[in-house]
Amino acid sequence: MSTPPETLPPIDRLIAIMAKLRDPDGGCPWDLEQDFASIAPYTIEEAYEVADAIERKRYDELKDELGDLLLQVVFHSRMAEEDGLFRFDDVAAAINDKMIRRHPHVFGDLATRDSETQTAEWEAIKARERKASDKGTSLLDDVPIALPALKRAQKLQKRAATVGFDWPTANHVLAKVDEELAEVREAMAAGDQEAVAEEIGDLIFVCTNLGRKMKIDVEAATRGANAKFERRFRHIEDTLSARGKRPQDTPLDEMEALWNDAKRIEKSTPVSG
Repeated sequence: MSTPPETLPPIDRLIAIMAKLRDPDGGCPWDLEQDFASIAPYTIEEAYEVADAIERKRYDELKDELGDLLLQVVFHSRMAEEDGLFRFDDVAAAINDKMIRRHPHVFGDLATRDSETQTAEWEAIKARERKASDKGTSLLDDVPIALPALKRAQKLQKRAATVGFDWPTANHVLAKVDEELAEVREAMAAGDQEAVAEEIGDLIFVCTNLGRKMKIDVEAATRGANAKFERRFRHIEDTLSARGKRPQDTPLDEMEALWNDAKRIEKSTPVSG
């Protein structure tokens, strides 16, 4: 089978490449075995790799990661075309229509507003679209279950807030954090492991809501905390290694001292991420 010519526009060539990979007559056995469900985890993984390249400011890698993510769209679209559902062009047409529909202040006669007002209008348009669709009767029906837990928690809270189910201020949420933390302590004192798990879940959920009230993306904030932990723990490992020691053979108080040393270094030399 010949390779799709380079004279094709890049997106058309990618679509043609995927069609050949999925061709029962001489295509790739692995690609032919895949379906929507088997490819979905790769789609999620590629989206994370895009986010990772951005957070690390590795813009040289971003092009490749975006290409990998685009391939996922083409892959799903090809499988849909084979099943007679839709084609890649339909995917592109749908997002074109949606972007125009959701930006009446740019493509229509609505006056341009500030970003906060525009965000509210965007959510109002989405609400009208949900009402007109057949995605379910609950306001929460189309919040994807496959989202990372923190991201989904924030989306659920944001969706409920559109109908007034929300704490008035961040301070109200902060009081709820204290309440949930007290309940974690009670469950721990009772030695009830199931209750501890449930209460810790409630505490995380409320902390997520606190982030939302403060206009913070808690998923990104948690990734930042992960990166910070990794930097500081690597400092412990590297320092101990230079002393001919290993973490597993080092007293906790010595490692905590090195952790605090890493904090002091970061304060004097800010580190991104």
